[in-house]
Amino acid sequence: MIMTQMEYAKKGIFTKEMEIVSKDEHIEKDKLIKLISNGKVVIPCNVNHKNIYPRAIGKYMKTKINVNLGVSEDCCNYEEELEKANKAIEYGTDAIMDLSTFGDTKNFRKNLIANCTTMIGTVPMYDAVAKLGKNIKDMTVDDLFEVVEEHCKDGIDFITVHAGLNKICIERLKNKKRMTKIVSRGGSILFQWMIQNNKENPFYEYFDRLLEICYKYDVTLSLGDGLRPGSIYDSTDAPQIQELIILGELTKRAWEKNVQIIIEGPGHIPMHEISTNMQLEKKLCHDAPFYVLGPIVTDIAPGYDHITAAIGGAIAALNGANFLCYVTPAEHLRLPDLNDMKEGIMASKIAGHAADISKGIPQAIEWDYKMGEFRGNLDWKGMFNNCLDKEKAQEYRQSSQPIEEEVCTMCGDLCPMKRCNDII
Repeated sequence: MIMTQMEYAKKGIFTKEMEIVSKDEHIEKDKLIKLISNGKVVIPCNVNHKNIYPRAIGKYMKTKINVNLGVSEDCCNYEEELEKANKAIEYGTDAIMDLSTFGDTKNFRKNLIANCTTMIGTVPMYDAVAKLGKNIKDMTVDDLFEVVEEHCKDGIDFITVHAGLNKICIERLKNKKRMTKIVSRGGSILFQWMIQNNKENPFYEYFDRLLEICYKYDVTLSLGDGLRPGSIYDSTDAPQIQELIILGELTKRAWEKNVQIIIEGPGHIPMHEISTNMQLEKKLCHDAPFYVLGPIVTDIAPGYDHITAAIGGAIAALNGANFLCYVTPAEHLRLPDLNDMKEGIMASKIAGHAADISKGIPQAIEWDYKMGEFRGNLDWKGMFNNCLDKEKAQEYRQSSQPIEEEVCTMCGDLCPMKRCNDII
C-alpha cells in the first residue's frame, strides 16, 4: 500500500527517506516525524522517481535551491538542457524544474527523471499548451487534469499549480491598476482560460481531484503564486495577498488528505518588505514551506539579476523562506546558457548558506570556520578544497602569480596573514 511521506509521519512510521534526511540535516527522528506530520517540512519524493536522493524542505532544514531549465519554441535544444541539468547537479542544486513549453516534452521529462537524483518539478499548465495543441480557450477540464496525472505518473516530485488564482483574486486584480499585471506564465494561461470561458479556475473548483492525483504518487503540490509582483511598484498589493489567503485555505484541505504542500511566493519585493512577506506567508499558510523566486529587490539591473535575487534570497531565507528558486543574469532578457546557470546557482547557494549561518542551521557555520582556519594559515590547497566554487577560485589564483608563493598579488610581501604568522 502506497502512502505519502506525510501520512507515514502521522502514523509514526520512519521511512528510509526520512532516515536519509535525518542524517543529512542532523535532526532527531522524533522531531523530523513531527515536522513532516504537521506540514512544516516536506520530502518531495514521487514513488515513481526510483533513483532520487531524498531532500527535505522546511523548518530547521538547510535552505534548498532550485534551478529552472527547459526548452522554448525559440530555443529548442534538448541536449543543451540535459547538459545544464547534469551541470546543475555537479554545482550542487537541490532541485530542477523543467519549464519546457514546446516540442517533445514527455521524452525530455522522462530523461530528466531517469538521470537526475535531485527533486524534479514541473508546471503542467505549460505542458498543456505544448502537448494539447489547442487554443487555450478550448482546453477542457479533463484535458488539464490528464496532463497533471501524466506528469505525476512519469515520476515528477513536485508540481506547481496555480490553484489559488480564483474569481475573487481576479476581481482584486481588476480593481488594482498593476504596472506589470500578471507575470506568472502559468497564472496568465489560467487567467486567459477563465476569462474566455467565464468559468472558475478548474484547479480551484476541483481541488479535491488534484489532491487525489498528488496523493496517488506522493507528489508534493507547490501552490503557485499566479499574482506574484513582477515589479517593485506592485509588491505586497491586494491581489498578491488575496491569493495568499486562498493558498492558506487550500493548504489545510491538502493536509487533511495527507498531501505535502509548498507555498510559492514573490517575486519583485523591496528589501524592507521582505520580512513582512515572509511573516504573512507563515501566518496565513500555517508555516508551510515557502518557495521564493529571488525575491528580486530592484528592477533596474537586467544582466545582474542573480545579484538582486541573491540579496533578496538571503533576507528571505533569514526570515523564514525555505526554498530559493535561482535567478540568472539572463533573467528578463533571454533563455540562460550554461554560464548564466552557474552564476545563478552560486549566487543562490551563497544566499541560502549565509542565511543558514544566521539561523543556526547545524553544520553551516563550521564550513566557514574551516575556511577561516585555512585562510589564516595561508593554506591555499585547503582553501580551494573548502570553497564553494573551487574551479573559479583556482582560475583567479593562477591568473596572477605572486613573487612569494604563499601570498597573493593583492598584498604581496605586505600580506597581514604572513606578517602575523611570522610574529605570533
